[in-house]
Amino acid sequence: MPSPSVRRGVSALVLLLAVSTGGPAACAQPLKPTAAPVIVPPVAAVGKAGLWRRVASAADANRIARVRAAWTEALGEARSHGFGDDVKKESILLDPRAALPRPAPSPGSYSCRLVRLGSPSKKNFAFERFKPFFCYIQPEGELLAFVKQTGTERPAGRLWEDDDATRMIYLGSLGIGEAAPRTYGEDRAHDMAGVMERIAPFVWRLVIPWPRSGSKLDVYELTPVADQPK
Repeated sequence: MPSPSVRRGVSALVLLLAVSTGGPAACAQPLKPTAAPVIVPPVAAVGKAGLWRRVASAADANRIARVRAAWTEALGEARSHGFGDDVKKESILLDPRAALPRPAPSPGSYSCRLVRLGSPSKKNFAFERFKPFFCYIQPEGELLAFVKQTGTERPAGRLWEDDDATRMIYLGSLGIGEAAPRTYGEDRAHDMAGVMERIAPFVWRLVIPWPRSGSKLDVYELTPVADQPK
């Protein structure tokens, strides 16, 4: 016959198994919570990578869905108007297939420049390259914000995760002249939508398909700098 110590060990083991499997012993000794639980599903549980679709207008969601078509038309138009060498000099910046995993840019200041492709009218060139300016990336809650600091046209907006692991979705607004950029959705005439991609170590690009500027594709190149502009 087992000794009292052995019997106590067996009883403890039976109790442990009953609790872990939800048996009678578990019901007999319920845990007493110190406060009523409040269950809030994490962002990931409701599809964090698809949250931007709840914010974007139908027109901007359509622009993003047609970003590949914008690349094709813009590059084709630039080359057909004699800018093939200029496109080639930009290398991976204007390569539609250059996007790499981990697209989120690090917070900080960047040297940015704009290359504009395609023109729906004769008033604009099919290829335009602008002087560098300053912009920055900063955390904003669980999101990242992109802001152009200088120049007459100053885009600003938030970056959202996407189902595509090689890009983030940009939803923002364009400030013109002295007017500050507004919150996305506040003024549809100035809203912007596009994708942020990493194309090389410490090089990102913000691609705006079918922008309101009159081009077919605006491509911002971002490279980190140590100092903020004064």
